[in-house]
Amino acid sequence: MNRIVWRACTVWVAVSCLLAPTSARAQAGRDLSDFVQKYTADRGSVRSFYDWPWSEEAFDRTDAMLEEWGGRLRGVDFDALDQQGRIDYVLMRTHLAAERAEQALTRARLAEMEALLPFRRLVIELAMSRSRMDEPTPREWADQLSKVEDEIKGVRERIDAGRKQKEGEEPGDALTVSPVVAARAASAADALRRSLDDWFRYHDGYLPEFSWWVRKPHEQATAAMADYAKHLREQVAGLKGKDDDPLIGDPIGRDKLLADLAAEFIPYTPEELIAIAERELAWCEAEMLRASRELGFGEDWRGALEHVKGLHEPPGGQAALMADLARQGIDFVKEHDLVTVPELCEEAWRLTMLSPQGQRTLPFAAYNNQQILVAYPTDAMPHDDKLMSMRGNNRHFTRIVAAHELIPGHHLQGFVARRERPYRSLFRTPFLIEGWALHWEMLLWDKGFARGPEDRIGMLFWRMHRCARIIVSLRFHLGEMTTDEMIAFLVDRVGHERLGATSEVRRYVGGDYGPLYQVAYMIGGLQMRALHAETVGQARMTDREFHDAVLAHNAIPIEMIRAGITGVPLGRESGSVWRFVD
Repeated sequence: MNRIVWRACTVWVAVSCLLAPTSARAQAGRDLSDFVQKYTADRGSVRSFYDWPWSEEAFDRTDAMLEEWGGRLRGVDFDALDQQGRIDYVLMRTHLAAERAEQALTRARLAEMEALLPFRRLVIELAMSRSRMDEPTPREWADQLSKVEDEIKGVRERIDAGRKQKEGEEPGDALTVSPVVAARAASAADALRRSLDDWFRYHDGYLPEFSWWVRKPHEQATAAMADYAKHLREQVAGLKGKDDDPLIGDPIGRDKLLADLAAEFIPYTPEELIAIAERELAWCEAEMLRASRELGFGEDWRGALEHVKGLHEPPGGQAALMADLARQGIDFVKEHDLVTVPELCEEAWRLTMLSPQGQRTLPFAAYNNQQILVAYPTDAMPHDDKLMSMRGNNRHFTRIVAAHELIPGHHLQGFVARRERPYRSLFRTPFLIEGWALHWEMLLWDKGFARGPEDRIGMLFWRMHRCARIIVSLRFHLGEMTTDEMIAFLVDRVGHERLGATSEVRRYVGGDYGPLYQVAYMIGGLQMRALHAETVGQARMTDREFHDAVLAHNAIPIEMIRAGITGVPLGRESGSVWRFVD
């Protein structure tokens, strides 16, 4: 008993240090907050100044900055740092390695589409001339811009020849372009056109000679670039802005997946993670059967799921429902003393309804900047889409979503992160951001948050969904699953409406999220669950102490939070070793 009391007191002192003001923490030991803040400022300056899209000069300057700060980090006296400082050191070393790997991937992707962007170097040179404040040469600039239209015409002819080419024919001068590379090149062409427009606006009207020479060539060049990007996107990639557009992603392959997992402190292979997800999915299916029997559907859990989907609000009622469900989650965690909920955090949030366009990638509620974004049909949506949206956002699905997105989920998490060690935002990871919210879904299940089998089915649907995300997203990046197969998996194994499944997969492969983002929900939740069992489960901390301590570390990899809470020794070269599932 004395050992347990001593351990609990030791942990509480550590937690108190984390929750103390920054000045108090600085007196307690050395961290790398100043180092990280200065690096972040340098990184921001380089990104802001060298903002020329797809530029070797920007890549080179970033590489030089990473090398410089890597040298500075190697010069830090690691032994003089306290535990939080050592966490910062390991995170900083890992961040620099991940940035170098991302640079290499970006260079490789530029090489794949170099032949499709004949105007790239000209646009970059013009943007650089502005940044260097070179002497204007309007006549020369006009001559160069006047060639862009013909250069684009030549490339389009080569692309069209490649599209007409029959299998086995000699390629000659034809270009064979995959939909993935075509979509990426279209985005790059748009970015370069915007950069050219910025350059033109800077000089236009200020230098009379510039406008006289350059206005028309610029107009023709940008029109040709816009039309070319449209051609790549619509005719080559097949993306026309329609609901039935093909879903095109950019798989990164197994080696990059392994590198990204290491950077996120996940010591598992993609195949091991898929196996973990399959195991968790099997548990969910067994619990679904239990709830199905309670509702009188026997072994037909899909029938029980359909019953729950039909329990939705009528038009106009979703906002009031979401507000009420959000308050239920807040009241539950406060009544059970599970986490500190600051008064201002509880006060400062609002609802925003998602547009039909927004629901193309966000078919369910989401969180953004003190707002919970509510998905529900509008009068402009097709009838079948309305019904699918209402069913997918029913009362029992939505109840746990409110807690996930607001309090104790993302809203509370973001509120604290802006106040505790905010310099660590550089190291933010979805495995903590989404893992935190998923951990609460699992803990609230354990604590009896569900009011009956309908609520349990709603909670299980999302838990199954997070298992499926791991399976489909990793298999996509491994080249083992197409987007159509991903949609079918979500519909058949989880019970998604097809509209929701399609929107989900569009988001997974669209490039707005990192390739591991979908993995992070369940895997981060399992990390949090393991750490909770190691501390609260062993009577070393209360629920509230544990959750407050996790939040006070900011949104960093959970293995490093574990090191901060439990005192796991760290060295200069420490990496991921915590097999949390085992």
